[in-house]
Amino acid sequence: MSWVSTETLPAQPAPPARQDGWSAARIAGNVLMALWIVAGTYLAYYLASNVMSDYVRNYWDDYLDGIVITLQLVGISMVTGALLSLPVALARSSRNPFVSGIAYAYVYFFRGTPLLAQTFLIYYGAGTFRPFFSDLGLWWFFRDAWYCAIFAFTLNTAAYQAEILRGAVQNIDKGQWEASSALGISRFVTFWKVILPQALIVALRPYGNELILMIKGSAIVSLVTVFDLMGETRRAYSRTFDFQAYIWAAVLYLVVVEILRRIWERLETRLTRHLKRS
Repeated sequence: MSWVSTETLPAQPAPPARQDGWSAARIAGNVLMALWIVAGTYLAYYLASNVMSDYVRNYWDDYLDGIVITLQLVGISMVTGALLSLPVALARSSRNPFVSGIAYAYVYFFRGTPLLAQTFLIYYGAGTFRPFFSDLGLWWFFRDAWYCAIFAFTLNTAAYQAEILRGAVQNIDKGQWEASSALGISRFVTFWKVILPQALIVALRPYGNELILMIKGSAIVSLVTVFDLMGETRRAYSRTFDFQAYIWAAVLYLVVVEILRRIWERLETRLTRHLKRS
């Protein structure tokens, strides 16, 4: 004969009553959203009504020149930084404490200090060592704001890219190394042919984020007399004192970043298409 337990389960608390009324938080959220919509609508109307203004006609070409300078600066810095980041990442992963210590100090400094301070140290600090650089025949490089900006940006992004690459390499399963070793493939060939291609796919999105951050951070070079987009904006404002100078600059930065984001997204989709399940 089977027995059925008569013990009752503890009563569950009733679900909270649905609040259909307008709470203070809900009212505040809707008011803020309405303000953002009104501000965005007014900004769009303002820009549309000033597209053919005298200011735009007079300074549009300067803005385009500034965009070209910005893209050149970031492009050169990203490429040279990528080349420099590879040996730095390898040094960070080295078992030699001296080599890894130097690489760690480099990464720690350039990731831990502002890019503006680094640019100032190179551009203004190089003058202190002018006799030394003159003797080496390098003063032509350090006396030019453009080259100093590229140098500072390269050193800065190389530190970030080195950490991105090192993290991506460490994310690859160690079984890849073991399988290559079992096949008699040297560690050098394994790294270049097996590990690095997979690591670059893993690092695609962080590299895209670094590119966008560099685009926005490039505005600081206007402080060392490089006429990038922000440099042209500051020059236009100093001549007209028209605040729309900075509005157009913000819009153009937004457009450039959005275009690069979409290009990078397509590149990522293209390179990782074999990883998606049908």
